[in-house]
Amino acid sequence: MKRIVLFSGGSACRSINVALCRSGADVTRVVPAWDSGGSSKVIRERLPILSVGDIRQALMTMAHGEGCAGDVVKICNARLSANLGFDDARKEFLFYAEGRHPLLERMEPGLRGAILNYLNTFAASVGRDFDFRHGSVGNFILTGACVAHNGDVNTAIFVFRKLCGIGGNVWPSSCDNDLVLSATLRDGRRLAPQDVITSMGAEDAKVGIADVELAGAGQNPPVANPAVLDAIARADLIAFGPGSLFTSILPHLLVADIVSAIAKANCPKVFIGNILQCRETMGLTLEDVLAAADLHVRKGGGTSNLFTFVLANRMLFPFEKTVGTFPYLRENRQEKNGRHIVKGEFEDAWSRGQHDGDAIAAALLKIASGDASDA
Repeated sequence: MKRIVLFSGGSACRSINVALCRSGADVTRVVPAWDSGGSSKVIRERLPILSVGDIRQALMTMAHGEGCAGDVVKICNARLSANLGFDDARKEFLFYAEGRHPLLERMEPGLRGAILNYLNTFAASVGRDFDFRHGSVGNFILTGACVAHNGDVNTAIFVFRKLCGIGGNVWPSSCDNDLVLSATLRDGRRLAPQDVITSMGAEDAKVGIADVELAGAGQNPPVANPAVLDAIARADLIAFGPGSLFTSILPHLLVADIVSAIAKANCPKVFIGNILQCRETMGLTLEDVLAAADLHVRKGGGTSNLFTFVLANRMLFPFEKTVGTFPYLRENRQEKNGRHIVKGEFEDAWSRGQHDGDAIAAALLKIASGDASDA
């Protein structure tokens, strides 16, 4: 059983995570803790807690890959209505928190009691004026568990996994609860926090991102999660991507000790290239993306060429082609800088612009086994 560590955001590597689980790999997902949008934003504005949205998404992906589709997973994957009034949204939350949902009613008492305890801990912590609209029930449970365990997110994740029957691990790269991501554009302007960067307009996207910074209150550097450092030390392969380059992938490299731990790990380190450009990478080639990765490796205290393998989607046409508004990410065929470029038809045949999880998983497992002969 190969131990694979995936540094990613919450959703972009979903198909790869699922395929690796179904292949029998021992998967650890490492996800961001600096999300400042969506349901996580409302919770972070109310409580001194790190973002749980990407953690919960990754846990639900892990559950799907492992074939866990029980009542607890269904509850944790539920979301409250977005089109209700404030009071009606609270009533919908209480339908869960008071145990009146049919899935909760039929659970064995221990599971039901634990979930209700965490939901009610959450409700007591956020107060009666909290806006529950469009909130994730899983986020509420995970946050309630974190509060109940004195803010220890690793313990909360462990309990959440046990409730759902999930075997794989999901950890934030840092347990710091006050991290803020900021980006410097090529014209010197700064954008912050994370949700402002991801929603930047088309003109800012044309200017492009030069680099990103990740810091807590008082500009303190983020501290690495010990569970992540342990997973890195035991890994048979470490992979970064796919996902939003500057907001989901590269900031992991800025967490103290992450780069040095990866450099020391005696295993292949793989960068998974995106299929398409996105708003954060408009006009960039794969080599530009790798140059940005090298820059942030150096900012994280390492040297270039941390990644020994690169998975690159093979281009099947000699002209620019788009999916929606975004072109495919292309190579510009410059020096490989000592990296082993593994080219393959990695695009999903049924979802244009997305990765074929089975193809990527097969390539990763082949590299982990020491065989990249067809690269």
